[in-house]
Amino acid sequence: MIRILSMPAFAASLLISAIAGGTARAEDEPKKASAAQAQAFDTTLVGSTAGKVKTFACFIRRYDADHLAAHPKQTVSAMKLLVTVDMPSTEQTYNHEFRLGVKFRHRKGDFQSAGSCNHAIVKDAGDEVRLSCPIDCEGGGIEIGIAASRRPQDKAAAMVRLEAVRIWDNDSKAEEETADYLKAGADDKAFRLERTSLKDCGSLVSDDDERIAMLGK
Repeated sequence: MIRILSMPAFAASLLISAIAGGTARAEDEPKKASAAQAQAFDTTLVGSTAGKVKTFACFIRRYDADHLAAHPKQTVSAMKLLVTVDMPSTEQTYNHEFRLGVKFRHRKGDFQSAGSCNHAIVKDAGDEVRLSCPIDCEGGGIEIGIAASRRPQDKAAAMVRLEAVRIWDNDSKAEEETADYLKAGADDKAFRLERTSLKDCGSLVSDDDERIAMLGK
């Protein structure tokens, strides 16, 4: 038997469904991390408490032949990530920027990407705190998270996740002529990068003043 709702009841049911749907969509959206969560994230990311001067963190991964053989669809052979944390003079929240270096297994050249990040967000999956780092003009972007430790004594590693991010040839002065995209294929969606010395990310910094601030020379 088919139940026929009166017009008021039908309208009410539509309203309830719309509210429920809106609530579900709102719950699916990431929420801004609290001040305590953001501070803990920054401390773990840079390995120390972020202060009033620019702080840097470098992460890197070079995939060996065994790994690449086990992941034949992975196009990335090496990746490095430089994250900077800096407090602006007029606000009490930290600014984040990233520079990404990429090498490909079947393509010559050193490629990079760069951009600014939004404030830290909390993802539904395990309440993970991440930085969302979009690139202007439909350049895609990346998300930066803290990788789960494999062993208690491990230093924090970074997780880089992406759908698509604009990259360009680091050796070319004409970025617009070499712009391309690193897209998330079957094995190019998430990358675990290990913390390393800041000097390993020196190639991602072209500004002399910033290089001095990072490396002291």
